Amino acid sequence: MEPIILASSSPRRQDILKMLKIPFRVIIPNIDETLSTVKEPELIPEVFAREKISAVIHSLPSGQEIPWILGADTVIVFEGKIFGKPQSHQQAIEYLSQLQGKKHTVVTAIVLYNGRVREISSRICKTDITFSPMSQQEIEWYAETGEWHGAAGGYRIQSLASCFVSKIEGSYSGAVGLPVFELYDILKEQGYSILE
Repeated sequence: MEPIILASSSPRRQDILKMLKIPFRVIIPNIDETLSTVKEPELIPEVFAREKISAVIHSLPSGQEIPWILGADTVIVFEGKIFGKPQSHQQAIEYLSQLQGKKHTVVTAIVLYNGRVREISSRICKTDITFSPMSQQEIEWYAETGEWHGAAGGYRIQSLASCFVSKIEGSYSGAVGLPVFELYDILKEQGYSILE
């Protein structure tokens, strides 16, 4: 298999690629993740994933052959609002206080750049997550773990936050940050086989 450039610093995304035995290297893109420029909340992850790929392409030496680049981005949509990565401990508490006892949607977009044909494909995966009601003590305990750092919505479903998730409707791997079905589908479409 050809190596893929992963345009993300997420250890969870790296773990999924390792599980699939896809060779990769990480290039962390430098993009501005300001949420205000896109009107439809559910389109934001795809815009960011595309920007990550573009940033990686522009960071490589000119003339270098670029085979495959995978970009991904995840946001939480709750009552028409976007919850990105909390900027502080207090904001993480605010996010969790709003999400507790309710349902929200995790939207993850993946974008694949095929350097052979200079083509970009994308997929969007939506997963509904329901949190059980949480006490203030539980919210503060979870925020104190620090898992909110770098996590959309201020939580990581694959870690301690799973104590409070009462229902998942959709793709678990999509909620983690890299939907496996959509990834496999997009790779297959572009002629990249993992069946070796």
